[in-house]
Amino acid sequence: MGDEREFNLDEISLYVIAMDLFRNIWVILLAAAAVWLGVTGVCDLTYVPEYTASATMAVSAKGENGDAYSSLLVTSQMAEVFGEVFRSDVLYEKIASEMGVEQIDGEISASVIEETNLLVLTAASENPRQAYLILDAALSNYESVSEYLFSNAVLRMVEEPSVPYSPSNALNVDRYRKLGTLAGAALVICGIGLISVLRYTVKTQTGARRNLDGRIRGVIPFEQKAHTLKGMIKRQNRSLLISSALVSMQFSEAVRKAATRVESHMRRKKMKVLLVSSVAENEGKSSVAANLALALAEKRRKVVLVDLDLRKPALFRVFDRPKTKKKMLEAYLNGEAEIEEVIDYDRKTRLYRIFQDKTVSNSGRILDSEKLEHLLEVCRLKADYVIIDSSPMGVTSDVEVLMKYADSVLLVVRQDWSDIRAVNDKADIVRQSRKDFSGFLLNAFHREPDLMDGTPGGYGYYGYRRYHKGR
Repeated sequence: MGDEREFNLDEISLYVIAMDLFRNIWVILLAAAAVWLGVTGVCDLTYVPEYTASATMAVSAKGENGDAYSSLLVTSQMAEVFGEVFRSDVLYEKIASEMGVEQIDGEISASVIEETNLLVLTAASENPRQAYLILDAALSNYESVSEYLFSNAVLRMVEEPSVPYSPSNALNVDRYRKLGTLAGAALVICGIGLISVLRYTVKTQTGARRNLDGRIRGVIPFEQKAHTLKGMIKRQNRSLLISSALVSMQFSEAVRKAATRVESHMRRKKMKVLLVSSVAENEGKSSVAANLALALAEKRRKVVLVDLDLRKPALFRVFDRPKTKKKMLEAYLNGEAEIEEVIDYDRKTRLYRIFQDKTVSNSGRILDSEKLEHLLEVCRLKADYVIIDSSPMGVTSDVEVLMKYADSVLLVVRQDWSDIRAVNDKADIVRQSRKDFSGFLLNAFHREPDLMDGTPGGYGYYGYRRYHKGR
């Protein structure tokens, strides 16, 4: 496949997005805290409090006849002129002179209350006492300035000025912090969600069928290893095997269905040896190999399960370190044991197993040996199927050595784990080696809501939901 990618909505997994958000919750919290502190810092650095002292005055006219200036319009016009007086440079100079400064640190303004002859005089300054002193000086000196303009009008005090106790431009820092924190967290959440959506991994079954170059042999749902806190503590390393009564029916039936498909493919092509691998670590290939072997053994097939992941053997732990007197695979490969001494038979599951419990440093040399070839040939002759658990293809080159012993290769693909391009590249390597490629087995897939038909979603019991729709 090319590097070009077509984006489709049906490849979006709500679970994957939710898990990405959960795993990166600390990033969201850090972003929210950073915005909170940032808004606080910006407000502290940029906010300058301003205190405003005010006084209310009524404009009245002098004259012999009290009705000479009774007109509200005329009085309002006079009030507007007085407003200009209080903003004049002459008055500012007198106020500065009275306060003993060269220039007043504040601003005077005057405004007229509409439809009245009331004039509101204000003085604003960074210091509350300074605001009061400026206003008081303005009231003391306005007559010496206004008499040049009007000698027949006076101002009558309605409300005396006082020292302001709180800023007139109070800043709601708490509100800005909350809005900024929410915006910052939302931005990070959107970013994480976008990265999750654009990450080129297998997130849905539809996406797997569209983007993977090969057949999908089955979908194994995610199975919780423990459902209680006590179970998590006591069974932290419990493996998910279909031979256990603790696994769900949905999980075990999905494994059996996948095993039936794989067996059908191998029987049709008269193959016996299946190599199970993955691209990366922790995709569940060892558990899948073990469960496929158990499922085939349930059907009375003679199955040998061999752990050839010599760099990081896991089957010994998958089977919960079974008590056995048999020797490990390394002993046979080093010439210290015979074949019969390393093959362990479990009567309960009817499964033949060859374990390795320690890492082998020179795995490449040992795997490419006549002794291993002989061991697998003996297993091929005496068993119906031989299932090999190998190292991840993206980690070591051991798989390419092991492919010469196998008839077919199955790749395990975990939900939202490996890049689709890397998965397809490894599938191409299998084909180029002229080995049969069984396809892909999707592992640990979580239940997703079916947005197309409104049903609760998931895999359905044994896949019957889709089966009934097609009838």
